Amino acid sequence: MSRSVRLRPWQHAALARFRAEGRADFLAVATPGAGKTTFALAALRTALAERPARIVVVAPTAHLRVQWAQAATRLGLHLDPAWTPADGGLAPDMHGVVTTYQQVAASADAIAPLARGAYVVLDEVHHAGEDQAWGESLRTAFSAAARRLSLSGTPFRSDTRAIPFVRYEADEALPDYEYGYGDALRDGGVVRPVYFPRTGGRMEWSAPDGEIHSATFDDPLAAGLANQRLRTALSASGEWLPAVLGEAVDRLRQVRRTQPDAGGLAIAIDQEHAREIAGILRGRFRTDAIIVTSDDPEASARIASFAAGSDPWLVAVRMVSEGVDIPRLRVGVYATTVTTDLFFRQAVGRFVRWVPGIRDQRAWVYLPDDPRLRIRAAGIAEQRRHSLRRDEREDPDGRTPFAATEPAEQLSLFQALSAVALDGAPGGEPWDEPLPASLEGTDTAIEIELAPPPPVAAALAAEHPGLTRRQLKDKLRAANSQAARDIAWVTGLSHAAVNAELNRRSGVDRIPEATAEQLHGRLEVARGWLEKLRR
Repeated sequence: MSRSVRLRPWQHAALARFRAEGRADFLAVATPGAGKTTFALAALRTALAERPARIVVVAPTAHLRVQWAQAATRLGLHLDPAWTPADGGLAPDMHGVVTTYQQVAASADAIAPLARGAYVVLDEVHHAGEDQAWGESLRTAFSAAARRLSLSGTPFRSDTRAIPFVRYEADEALPDYEYGYGDALRDGGVVRPVYFPRTGGRMEWSAPDGEIHSATFDDPLAAGLANQRLRTALSASGEWLPAVLGEAVDRLRQVRRTQPDAGGLAIAIDQEHAREIAGILRGRFRTDAIIVTSDDPEASARIASFAAGSDPWLVAVRMVSEGVDIPRLRVGVYATTVTTDLFFRQAVGRFVRWVPGIRDQRAWVYLPDDPRLRIRAAGIAEQRRHSLRRDEREDPDGRTPFAATEPAEQLSLFQALSAVALDGAPGGEPWDEPLPASLEGTDTAIEIELAPPPPVAAALAAEHPGLTRRQLKDKLRAANSQAARDIAWVTGLSHAAVNAELNRRSGVDRIPEATAEQLHGRLEVARGWLEKLRR
């Protein structure tokens, strides 16, 4: 295990401030793709060196639990992404757990003892403001923690639901350290420049009241009609969506000439819409598409497989909108009706992650020329222009307020009639904006003391490379279960009796709280018992 970790300049500066502040609460806001996870894990390692304690990481989704555990393993930290309150205490060979905001809301009282005196990381903490119960549960679960490190990919507002452990100033969260998209572009080698080709259109639809409407994206409309216009454009039955998907497919094919594993992501309205988009990609454009929806129990595995593979397209609803690390994404289609600034920035963040060794790393996100999305894209594009064309510090003025999303009621009375794509919008994104001579950044290394693992644990890890400790223990548990079944079949004893005897002989109290070494020892006991029975 390496005794050092390389940090980008911003991570090094944020870590220094985290250590110097010493307060119980610290909020770091850093653009998607900048490396918030690495910063947080380095902060945890340095904090553990000063005072050993448990770790609790709270992530927005189940997939991110696994991603956090895998990243932690690379820094010698073992976090259990599958822990539940039913498991009881934490096994001694685990540094902590990764849970979700939803699980904290359901089990705050059970998590509180585990978090007492612990170091807590609240990943994408703005999610805690989505539901009042989530904010209250965070306070219940983590008020007694030693330190709480909150992370977010974008500045966020209170919107009347102030998030615990976060300071506010004029309804805006007040970061202790902030690292924006423009900062990351200027530093080089951190994020990609993203471009936003916009496509206009003429849409016709029947409103819930039965009235027929026809409008382009340039026509001023009230919020409700604007939502219906956007939904009509994104309808799979019209011609606007296939036209834009066709442009995105062509763009990705061009990119894959120099980066063969480059991928595309289409963000859909809902699960049915995702399947329709995948159908268009396969039927019209003869390109494979993997669908990821929240109701799919294999969703995390599908995302991980796509991230590690070379399939061209992924179609998802919200599963890949935030935090998920797929650096090979280079082309996107924003085909959802969600128009909030926060969601838009998080979605765009899926395309900014830098891959070393590739010269031209521009990314493209295709948009409807909806006025609200036009404003969102302009804010990001302005930072990009300032960063790539001039080496001067500028703070783009004025964050746009959160936009309303389409109301769910009466959608059954709404019907998209037609949607025709028009030429790219005037003033759209240039495709040939020059890149600076070099975008390679300079990293710095810090030394981190890593305690050597016990000999048996080290041998087991070497025997099963690439597995987190939880994954290793799952394999050992499965092997123990199989051995117990074999013994029960040979002896005629019940499974409960066999397991109780194996626990007694190996000194294991409860399987969920057993270490990898204990599980390995129990397995050896079971194998020895079987060998005697078969003589």
